[in-house]
Amino acid sequence: MSNVAPNDPAAARGISRRTQSNIFRAGISGERPAVPVDVHALDAAAASVLSKEAYAYIAGGAGTEATVAANRSAFDRWQLWPRPLRDVTDRDLSVTFLGRTRPTPLLLAPLGVMELVHPEADLAVARAAASAGVPYTVSNQASFPVERIAQSAPGAPRLFQLYWSASDELNASLLGRAEAAGCEAIVVTLDTHLLGWRTRDLDLAYLPFTRGMGIAQYTSDPVFQGLVTERADASEGSAAAASVKVTPKAIAAGVSIARKGATLTGSRSLRDNLRSPLPRAAVETFLDVFSTPTLTWDDLAKAREWTSLPIILKGIVHPDDAERAVDAGLDGVWVSNHGGRQIDRSVPTLAVLPEISERVGERVPVIFDSGVRSGADAAIALALGADVVALGRPYAYGLALAGEQGVREVIRNVLAELDTTLGLAGLTSIGELDRDALRAV
Repeated sequence: MSNVAPNDPAAARGISRRTQSNIFRAGISGERPAVPVDVHALDAAAASVLSKEAYAYIAGGAGTEATVAANRSAFDRWQLWPRPLRDVTDRDLSVTFLGRTRPTPLLLAPLGVMELVHPEADLAVARAAASAGVPYTVSNQASFPVERIAQSAPGAPRLFQLYWSASDELNASLLGRAEAAGCEAIVVTLDTHLLGWRTRDLDLAYLPFTRGMGIAQYTSDPVFQGLVTERADASEGSAAAASVKVTPKAIAAGVSIARKGATLTGSRSLRDNLRSPLPRAAVETFLDVFSTPTLTWDDLAKAREWTSLPIILKGIVHPDDAERAVDAGLDGVWVSNHGGRQIDRSVPTLAVLPEISERVGERVPVIFDSGVRSGADAAIALALGADVVALGRPYAYGLALAGEQGVREVIRNVLAELDTTLGLAGLTSIGELDRDALRAV
């Protein structure tokens, strides 16, 4: 972004002018951005390079995808209300989040199975986020273990997302590893205790986890490894492993699973991994323990025993639940409907953000996601009460198109537009973005 250290608030100042200047200067020599700046073109370009399965998994939503559409259309109910003739020469994007001053109010949401998009997956995302001083929420369904992701961007701000497993011992192990890897907070995702009815994936009969993808946090975990060994031992010699019809695609899936089996088998040999029952047992074990529909408020108290880190609840869309979370001593509320991926015809997150912020915003940080595509979107969410805004699908599209550089450019573009929006609205700091800066349609 500049020669200023990325975690310094000064690093984001003037990003709009620098970004536009750099792009237009490079254009003189015929250079263009590595990824489209226009958000619709970005989506379309990613769709053109990704496999049908990969694009469906990332872009798709639940059911008729009415929630995905509602998340976007909710932004249409608000307009920024510019106030000119104010000195906006110096603009400050910095915010305070989790007790630290951050250069910008942007956060990267957790996205799983990024190996579908690019071989460097979470490692490339972590480096790109670090270069911008943007905290990265490491997914529980990452393609690399949290320790490896931390090593790829030493000292960078990061959070860890937990999908509450059916095994408390596994949950405790994952949180202990996240804390040891330098994560600043735990983000407990609440809305995936059942897998959503994702029609695009169902039509393709494709779930990446069944190919051994997106389960690196698990296969690298000693507790999970013990569960896998127990399962493999119990099923050895049984007919259970023969339940999949043998076809060329089934063989390809088996090879994919075997290639992921090095951690479990201790062998880099594809032949050894194909012969071993452990890789297949790992997939079956994951499918058994991934989530639990029995999760309740009472269970959350256990997380305090497993980690000393702040705990944020992700998937809150009702003000009463937000208030209950704060009353229970949780450290943050993440307003999210999983980008519309879990339940069709759900309430759009932007519609409930103001009331949730009014209820708990003075006591804990309020994070917002679902439907954010641009810097102007971020400005509206911030004005409606979000302390931090999380970006999801767009950075996956940047990763698909240009790897780490693509993610960096997507982050840069969102922040540059946010900076421009702030200045053109007549404001000079994120703290000035409030309801007075908006007009309801």
